[in-house]
Parts: sequence; C-alpha cells; structure tokens
Amino acid sequence: MNQDQRTVHVTRDSILKLLSDAEVARVSTAESAGQLADGDEYLDLEQLGHGVRRAHGSLAAMGGVVPRKAVAETTWSKIVSQLERGLAAGRL
Repeated sequence: MNQDQRTVHVTRDSILKLLSDAEVARVSTAESAGQLADGDEYLDLEQLGHGVRRAHGSLAAMGGVVPRKAVAETTWSKIVSQLERGLAAGRL
C-alpha cells in the first residue's frame, strides 16, 4: 500500500468514525436497498476525490456509499467539512 492509498484509507476510516451506531445501521440498510432515488446526495467511500455526488438513475454498486439521507444533518456537515479539508490538502 503506497502513501496515497494509506491517506485515503485513513480519511475513509475517519469519516466512518463520525457516524453513530444508528447511522451505521441506516447506511448498511441503504447499501442493501440497492439504489438511491434520483437526486439523492451521497459520498462514495471508494472515490472520495469526487466529493459529494448526486445520484442520477441507479448506482451499479451501493457498497461503500454513504447516502446523505442515512445520517443526521450535523453528521453530514462534519463529513463534508472533513472531506473538504482532505481535498484542500491534496490528500484525495
């Protein structure tokens, strides 16, 4: 694993640590649902460099996706803030 991969892994891990147990359960439920509604905002933990994304049609793979609607607004704000810091530092 090179340095860039470790940095992304740490950032992904730190994002997941922001979620409460209930939010983790809702994210897991959303992953098993198979798709997001058109226009739903989400974060793909496998492609953090793309930032917050908006669903258009159905997503092929829901694994590793954090839908905005699955977490509290305060948690989403913390996630976005952390993501923006990572992008600004060139870590993603």
